[in-house]
Parts: sequence; C-alpha cells; structure tokens
Amino acid sequence: MNNIMSENAKLIAEKRYLKIDKDGDPVETIPEMFMRISKFIIKGENDLSDKKDGYKPKNINELKDIVKKFYDIQNNLEFLSGMVMLDRGKEDLVAACYVMPIHDNLESIYGTLAQTVTLHRRGAGIGYDFSEIRPSGEVVHTTGKKATGPISFMRLYDFSSEVIMNKGSVRHAGHMGILRIDHPDIEKFITAKKDYTQLTNFNLSIAITDDFIKAYKSNKTYELRHNNVVFKSIGARDILKQIAQSIYQSGEPGFIFIDEINRHNPTIHIGKITATNQCGEQPLLPYEACNLGSVVLNKFLIADSLSQNIPDNQKINWVRLAEVVRLGIRFLDDTITVSKHLLPEIKQIVKFGNRKVGLGVMGWADLLYELNIPYDSKEALILAEKIMSFINDNAREESEVLGREKGSFGNFKGSIWDKHGHKYMRNATVTTIAPNGTTSLLADCNGGIEPFFALGYSRKNMETIGNTELFYINEILERKLKKEWLYEKELMEKIVKSGSIQDIDKIPSRVKRVFVGSLDIDPKWHLMMQSAFQKYTDNAVSKTINFKENISVNDIINAFELACDLNLKGMTIYRDKSRNLQVLNLNK
Repeated sequence: MNNIMSENAKLIAEKRYLKIDKDGDPVETIPEMFMRISKFIIKGENDLSDKKDGYKPKNINELKDIVKKFYDIQNNLEFLSGMVMLDRGKEDLVAACYVMPIHDNLESIYGTLAQTVTLHRRGAGIGYDFSEIRPSGEVVHTTGKKATGPISFMRLYDFSSEVIMNKGSVRHAGHMGILRIDHPDIEKFITAKKDYTQLTNFNLSIAITDDFIKAYKSNKTYELRHNNVVFKSIGARDILKQIAQSIYQSGEPGFIFIDEINRHNPTIHIGKITATNQCGEQPLLPYEACNLGSVVLNKFLIADSLSQNIPDNQKINWVRLAEVVRLGIRFLDDTITVSKHLLPEIKQIVKFGNRKVGLGVMGWADLLYELNIPYDSKEALILAEKIMSFINDNAREESEVLGREKGSFGNFKGSIWDKHGHKYMRNATVTTIAPNGTTSLLADCNGGIEPFFALGYSRKNMETIGNTELFYINEILERKLKKEWLYEKELMEKIVKSGSIQDIDKIPSRVKRVFVGSLDIDPKWHLMMQSAFQKYTDNAVSKTINFKENISVNDIINAFELACDLNLKGMTIYRDKSRNLQVLNLNK
C-alpha cells in the first residue's frame, strides 16, 4: 500500500510531527518518522518492569518483525496514534489525556493545580470533577468566611492554562470541568460560559445521574445537595430547560451520563469514575491516563471492489482489519510501557494498575461515501455495529493474548473481566472513539465517526500550524462527479461556496442522498450513529450532535431525551454559528 499524502497533510506533518533541528526545520521524511516511532515503541516489548515473572524477552528477529509491522500499519496510514507522533523524537512520551482529583480543601485544589501545570506543559488534556468543592456562600468553619464555590477555582485553573500556553506547550491542551447535576451551584455552572471570554480553556459537562433522569421523566423535583446536606429541591425539567438554553446560546455545557458510565466501569471495585478527559470520550479514575490510537477505516476497502456487484460488507478487507487492530493494541500497550509517567500516582495506576488503552476509528464518513451508503440510513447503522463489534472483539482477544504473554493488568482480580470468567486481560479497556482532529488530517480522512461537516470548507485557528488557513474539497465527491460526467469548474465553485450539494439542481438526487454533511442530517441520526458505535466500545465516543442555526430550545431537549433512551455515555450538542469563532466554517 502506498503512502500518498495530500499537500495539506504533508504541511501538518512538517509543522507538528516531524523531528526538527534547532532552527525548527524538518530533519526526517514522513516514512523515517514512522520507522523512528516503531523502533521507539518496540522498546516496550523487552522492558521487564511491567511484565509477569518468567516473561521471555523477544529475540532480535522477533523484534525486527514487530518493528516492520508497526512501521507498515503507520506508513500505510491504516493506524495512527497522535501523541506518539507529537513526541518528535524526544523519547519523552506522555499520554494525551488524564483525570486528576480535586477535593474540598486548598491543599488538594492547589496541589492538583501544580501537578496540572506539569501535565499541561507536555500537551496533556485533563478532566476534573469539581463536585466535592462546597457551594458558594457556604461558611468555611476554619475561617468563618464564605466559600467562593467551584467556578471560582475553575477560573484559577483556566488562567493557569493560559499562562502555560503562552509559554509554548507542546499542544493546546485544555480542561474538562465536570459538575454533578445535583450540586447546589449547578445553575451557576450552566451559565458559566455565557460570557465567551470566561473559561476559554475549559470544556464544561454536567454529570447526569439516574435520579435526575427519573425525576425528569416523571416531571418531579430533585434535591441539590452537598455532603449529604440538602440545599433545596428544584424541578428537573426547569433545570434541563436552563441547560438547553445555554447550549443553544453557546454550545455548552455537554452531558456526561455518569451512572451509565459506571455500569460499564471495568474496575468498579477500586473506585467510581466521576470525570472524563477533555473531549469526553475517555472516562477515567483519578490519576488515570489513556493511550489512544485509531484505525483508518477507508483504508480497508478492497481494491476494485466498488465496481463489483457484491455486498458492501464483503468490500472490506476483514482479514487485514483484524491484523491491524491486533497490532494496534500491542502498539498502544507498548506505548504505556515506554511512556514517561510524570507523577508516581499516575505511574502506579496507568502502568501497573489498569493499563487502559483506547483503539478507535476514523474515516467512517469516507468509507460510507465510498460504499455509496447514506450516513443517515439503517444500512449505515447496521454496518457501524458490524465493524465496531469486529474491532472490539479482536481488540479484546489480542489483549487476552498479551495478558497470557506479559501478564494481566494489576487490578484484574475483582474486575469485570475476572467476574466474566476471563483468565487473562492485559488492559482494563481496549476501545475508545476519539475525535482525531489533527491526526485525521494527516490520514486525509474525516475524524472519528463524524459525518463530513461540509463538502467544501476552510479550517483555521489551528495554533500548531500558525495562521495558515487550509482549504478542503471532498475528493470522493469529485471522483463521483467525474464518473457521472458532471464535473466542471462552475459546479465545484458552487459546492465550495455553499459547502453542501443539497440545493444544487444539476446534481442527481441519488448523489445528494449519499453525500450529506453534518448539517444535512437530522440530529436523531447523529445520536443513533453514536449509539451504534457505543454498543461495542469499552470506553465512550466523542461525537458532536450538529444542529442547524434555526433550531429551537425544544429540539435540544428532545435530543437529551433520545440520548437517555439510547443509553449513551455522553452527548455534545453544537448549534451552527452559536459562537463567534468556530474551527470549521462553510464558505458562504
């Protein structure tokens, strides 16, 4: 398979990933980068610090074989891991995302802040649950003064991030701030980002409980409490309306269905999960991290299969997909071993405790376009479940193989794997669907499981490539129009201007039906697609439910209700143009 990258992809590699000299100029090619990474990651195979007694180190020929396979899956753009590439040859690797604890005392708040600085400087995104912090106005017994509440400390963390970013961190890594729906300051939290200049380095999400959902469905009140003290009762539907109004205005807060997450917590015996990483796809215990990577789905189309009259699922190279999934799990597991765990607490739970990895997908929208399947169709949902169940099964099987070979994760005894009768499991989790923002641009595909935002658009405000504005036209659509003898300069200009083909008369309806963008899709299909992948994903799914600009607050409420019915672990909603600045823009 040839590694053919677009000029945009090559630019991103040079600006973000390739090893550079003291002047900032690249000193390696893209294939050389992938070989360098493979030789670095392979060191995890014979590092005995995390291996079971009696582990047999690999000989030189075995290592060379694995290095070659690691190189191939990356150079073929079948599998990519963003943070590994971001290391740029320093062999000083840290995970992309963490969750840190915050307790209701200044020692914990400022202690975690100091630890956060260390992680942020290395490009890590961090999530926190602020729910333990006492509400604003409550008297602090030791001083007799009134508490300022969790949002005040979020502002402190936000300012600290701003300072770090200005000092040149590896990437712009922000925070996820979470507050339980039953915290007394929840109404303040809902509107905390009404002013766009506040908490600019934070994503905000509300931890939704089963009790709240129950109260909402029955149109009852629920209690706002802290440390078992009830502050007041409030109507669940009143609160949800406030949340929906805030989402309508600003796109935040998001939803984390925390009880649903803990129903799938693989190590519930050592603690409940209260927070996720910055983008919401990775629920983690305090001090946990997760190493993420993704298979590029559109790379597994069988050559020339599209012109043949065979079922769509037979147009996919399932044998090669299984091979890449298994290699990806080994790669990510080795990544844990060779990573620098910057705090002893992190090292203990990440390397020796749970060894969570998260293999996901990107290029889903590309695959559907190639197969001529509409994103918003039952056919797409069926294929999504088939593909993700296949990936998850192979990932788990490989983790079992690694468990027999190297030893199970430290907290295996008492975990769900132990209770379900497994003898070995190397990793507490194996699958996660991340957004893959910049990494997907390198692979020239769409990120995660998102539909294309538009068929022609500009991308800006990427701090890692300076002020460069990248312009994209969907290449699969171009090919389709040429095949239909419709391709012409004037038509392409119309597509670029609108970002959509739905209102262009010249394009046949059968083409329009397949080539839909995010805003052409009814939100319910966004949610059902997230659900289809979530069914077979250990962790969670990063997915934006895109709404057109002219929707109502009730549409957002309806989406929440459907998310509850589908047992999603999280939900992020964005109404087009609800912010003055957004990364993806239609060229209207």
